[in-house]
Amino acid sequence: MTTNQDSAGTVALVTGASRGLGLALARELGRRGARVGLVAREAAALTEAVARLRAEGVVAEAIVGDVGDKRAIHPIAHQAAALLGPVDLLIHNASTLGPTPLRLLLDTECEDFERALQVNLLGPFRLSKVIAGAMALRGRGTIVHVSSDAAVEAYPRWGAYGASKAAQDHLSRTWAAELEGTGVRVLAVDPGEMDTQMHADAIPEADRASLADPADVARAIAALVHDPAARSGDRVRAEAWREGRR
Repeated sequence: MTTNQDSAGTVALVTGASRGLGLALARELGRRGARVGLVAREAAALTEAVARLRAEGVVAEAIVGDVGDKRAIHPIAHQAAALLGPVDLLIHNASTLGPTPLRLLLDTECEDFERALQVNLLGPFRLSKVIAGAMALRGRGTIVHVSSDAAVEAYPRWGAYGASKAAQDHLSRTWAAELEGTGVRVLAVDPGEMDTQMHADAIPEADRASLADPADVARAIAALVHDPAARSGDRVRAEAWREGRR
């Protein structure tokens, strides 16, 4: 395993980490020396993902939990601390599109809209609320919210997802304002369009060759996390960071 030790000694917690960008982030951070907690709902897929990372030399732990369920938040945080130690880097990657094919708002069930908010907005709020205080007491830490261009552009049929991501962007800025001076940075990052199952579910007709590799995006986000030019409260595009260069 080729390593870059800029994350040595760091404990990272990544949600939605059994596949796609979340798994790529866990792998990249682990290769850089972090001890990584992977959070996902499906135990079998998560166990398989962690086994693959361990085979590559990554220190990884599986934490089964649904961030959209408020009863799961404290168990997720407690398991992370017990298995790995205090969390230094929290990445809110877990997301749901809602039902696919995507629907117009007029055809969206209230319960489906509510679920998007639970996973994409309330879950990150609740998990940050549990972890950010300890970060502030230690005087260091980074929280990353994975955003989307749907947070800033109004796309037909993306209403529930887009609204939840727009609110998450503002949540990120507010956390940054309230944690100013504590040593805790809070960032939002738009990863761009990637070759993931979520993208395939949303736009099945897309040309996969035109989409970014999640591994490349993960490298950019890891560079962002370690770049002092990334200021708390920023919302950035992952493609603007390539191995520490803007």
